[in-house]
Amino acid sequence: MSVPTPNNIMSPQMGHPYPGYQSPMIPGAPPPRMSGSPYPGHDTPRRNTGRRQNLKPSVPSQPPPNSGPYPSHRPAPKPKPKKKASDLVISQKLRELVPESQAYMDLLSFERKLDATIMRKRLDIQEVLKKPMKTKRKLRIFITNTIYSNQSTKADSQSDDTCQTTWELKIEGRLLDENGQVKSDPRAPKRKFSSFFKSLVIELDKEMYGPDSHFVEWHRNPSTQETDGFQVKRPGDKPVKCTINLQLDYQPQNIKLDPRLGRLLGIHTATRPVIVSALWQYIKRNKLQDQTQRDTINLDEYLRSIFECNTLKFSDIPFKLNPLFHQPDPIVIEHVVAVEHGETKSITHWDISVEVDDSLKQQMNNFLVSTVTQQDIMQLDQKIYETVDNIKALKTKREFMLSFACDPLGFINKWLISQSRDLKVMTNYEGDPEEERKSEFYQKDWLKEGVCRYFYAKVQQRRAELERDLGVRQLNNY
Repeated sequence: MSVPTPNNIMSPQMGHPYPGYQSPMIPGAPPPRMSGSPYPGHDTPRRNTGRRQNLKPSVPSQPPPNSGPYPSHRPAPKPKPKKKASDLVISQKLRELVPESQAYMDLLSFERKLDATIMRKRLDIQEVLKKPMKTKRKLRIFITNTIYSNQSTKADSQSDDTCQTTWELKIEGRLLDENGQVKSDPRAPKRKFSSFFKSLVIELDKEMYGPDSHFVEWHRNPSTQETDGFQVKRPGDKPVKCTINLQLDYQPQNIKLDPRLGRLLGIHTATRPVIVSALWQYIKRNKLQDQTQRDTINLDEYLRSIFECNTLKFSDIPFKLNPLFHQPDPIVIEHVVAVEHGETKSITHWDISVEVDDSLKQQMNNFLVSTVTQQDIMQLDQKIYETVDNIKALKTKREFMLSFACDPLGFINKWLISQSRDLKVMTNYEGDPEEERKSEFYQKDWLKEGVCRYFYAKVQQRRAELERDLGVRQLNNY
């Protein structure tokens, strides 16, 4: 006889007394078999095999550390598709329903034209920024010389008093605005005085200060730190003549042209591209290009005297021009340091013309790199996309309701056919859903035979299970 199984010891084929509990699965084992009755509404009581099994509660599996927010079997959500310009367009049917929507379409067309214009202007600005944008400004140079008289006493037997006089020369500068006034706005960016020059040389009287101290030089190098001025301090009680040579730092580099070619082209100092362009204009204006060999220039008497040849190849022009290029002339200022007794201070100023970056260039750069307006436009576009999607959804809902109101029966039939078709596509079902939903389909002769065969297969399956269970019980009794 079989020993009854206690209530707290469950058979492998019986359910667990705690709701929601799942028995552990053995790797490689087949899934648990359902032991319900093949007949709906009738449950066959399960037999106890008499074998006791102590079941341990299963521990829910934890995801491995650093596995990310999504398990390996669940794909990450796909990003939303990017909206297209066509998604902003309202269909013709909707425009017919709402005539006021034509104003929106007109604004959309105007926006496209405005975007095309802005894009074209941005390209034009980028092309302009590739070229140097310089403007002429006045730089006022202040030359200040200060005299210092120091009284010193010598402690000797004579106790003679001597007076030592020194002078200090300071060179500073400020940019003038359009009205010729010195800029005093503290918020405006200030450019250092030394940034305008490549070198500065102060030459003092050689007879007074000797060959070693009469020369003061400053030259720019890659590690130079910009300063607001230069100063020189020397002892002396007599007037001193000094020569100040200032070499401007041109950006891009300016070149002084040979006087002969300069008079011919009408250029004294300019950049290399300007000089080459002026020479090409002279060649075209005087028709010096050879008609047969287009890469050859037949020089006239003026160019022959300069280049010392009769013909010239276009590829040889840079080599011929290099000997004719010279450094620009420095700015020379003659100044006299007037030394008098007592502490005195005198200031003189000179105005020179310098090239600075055009303020419009910074505004163009700010316009190109600015993203504030772009972010605002993107946010407004997103709101428009959402509004248009909402309008299209409401239009679909209106057509749905309107079709049902006009012909409820026909609408339901069409809707059921559509849903059946979608269900067939989703479930991969083979058959005729439209025919199967009618009662005549289930009254055919072959359907009774199919039902009998189904129940016969279920009975045979259940019999095999019972025979297998009885065989296990008999083996346990022995």
